[in-house]
Amino acid sequence: MTTMNKMSPRERVFARLQSRPVDRIPNLSILMTFAAKYIGCSYDQYVRDYRLLVEGNIRCCEDFSIDMVSVISDPVRETSDFGANIVFPFDAVPYASDNFIKKPNDIQKLKVQNPQIGKRMADRIRAVELFKQKVGDHYPILGWVEGAFAEVCDLHGVSETMEDLFASPEFIVEMLEICTQQAISFAEAQIDSGADFIGIGDAAASLISPRMYRKFVLPYEQRIIQRIHEKGAKAKLHICGNTSALLKIFPETSADIFDIDYPVNFSDAVQTFGDSISACGNFEPTAVLLQGDLTEVEKSVRHCVAVSTQNTMIAPGCEVPRDTPVENLKAISKTLWNLSSLRQ
Repeated sequence: MTTMNKMSPRERVFARLQSRPVDRIPNLSILMTFAAKYIGCSYDQYVRDYRLLVEGNIRCCEDFSIDMVSVISDPVRETSDFGANIVFPFDAVPYASDNFIKKPNDIQKLKVQNPQIGKRMADRIRAVELFKQKVGDHYPILGWVEGAFAEVCDLHGVSETMEDLFASPEFIVEMLEICTQQAISFAEAQIDSGADFIGIGDAAASLISPRMYRKFVLPYEQRIIQRIHEKGAKAKLHICGNTSALLKIFPETSADIFDIDYPVNFSDAVQTFGDSISACGNFEPTAVLLQGDLTEVEKSVRHCVAVSTQNTMIAPGCEVPRDTPVENLKAISKTLWNLSSLRQ
């Protein structure tokens, strides 16, 4: 029996991506509202001040043995800089007060913005820079952009977008093109500032059929990911919800890591992806992590590990809920360490 030297989170994540041995499986839990609460600030403050976001992430990663710092916060940074009116409720997630693009003639308002000038995109870039300064050699840094389809939904409304996929598809395609260019520009700026990964949030894609996904989502994700790779970074694709019907398509995105939400059978995802994508997931955030006890958390983590292969990452299916008990969150990495010691 040999004992592996303890790795840094950065070493651990990159080794796991390449299916090489690790001291324990990486914990890639997503921190948003929990991180703000943990450092004692309201969420509206957290999403508007990159220094608070960085502080919250670093403290949580250190205290809960999470292996990646992240700039993820809310889905309306690009939406805001496009010109939409954004509401920042006290201690809650910001949102657009109205659809910025209501009809085809409004498309003239939609122009690609310089991420360094756009107030909310620039704030995220500053977060990447500060992460690089503080922990860049120890933790991998995850930048973040909205996927083109998700951004169209943010600008035009989810229901309206779904209707226009059939009623006015050329209008949707025109918006998708602009949103893809914006995502690429924003991703490039974060990579230039030190991001090792770019997360792509495309949650609304779980609402459409495989045929529609191939037409209105996949080509744009492929373009964004191709450019991320050309810039020397990795891509982490995040689509909330039940994506079971889309699993066989996802390897075509060329993403490096794919977040699998809890409605999906994790074993199916792991086996479908094989060596092409690292599946990340996927126990239930609310019923298990927020409302469950330590035994349930450990059982869920063990189940995910049991169906894993050499490139699988572990995390709840989506973000860590705001009021998650501290001991429950600690139990994720504690279980992963215990399983690691048993296997050595």
